Amino acid sequence: MADERRTGAEASDDRTDGGEVAADGPAAPTVRLERWDGPAGDDAFAGLRADVAAYGHLDPLVTVRGLSEVSGLPVGALVRYVLARWAAGGNEAVLELGVSGVDHLARLVARAEQAGDDRARLSAYHGMREVVAWLRAGVEAAADEGAADEDASPT
Repeated sequence: MADERRTGAEASDDRTDGGEVAADGPAAPTVRLERWDGPAGDDAFAGLRADVAAYGHLDPLVTVRGLSEVSGLPVGALVRYVLARWAAGGNEAVLELGVSGVDHLARLVARAEQAGDDRARLSAYHGMREVVAWLRAGVEAAADEGAADEDASPT
């Protein structure tokens, strides 16, 4: 079994030419942390590319190593947690909003893009604002209930 505490150079040897992640098994993938500073472009992923370039100047392992030291958790376990939690965030959002809610938002955007004018974009904005207000109402209600529970609890 391979040692999981390999250096970046050793870990980069596991990367295939296609940029895929090689794994010692399903529980032990090896990923090389890369910096990327390419052009953002102007498509739906331009914001992601800009963020990847901006955050690429930071060293996330400084924070992860510090957390590892104080928590006693291995660095690799924390990195797996952070990646899984971030990757699951999209799925959690779909569960929260529901497939019909996501479809509704997609239709709002598609109509605005098809019309291609400011009036249609403003209409899409208002539709999205309504969805956000509906979602916030649930969050605010839960927060209000939590505050009421704290006020009612004996001290």
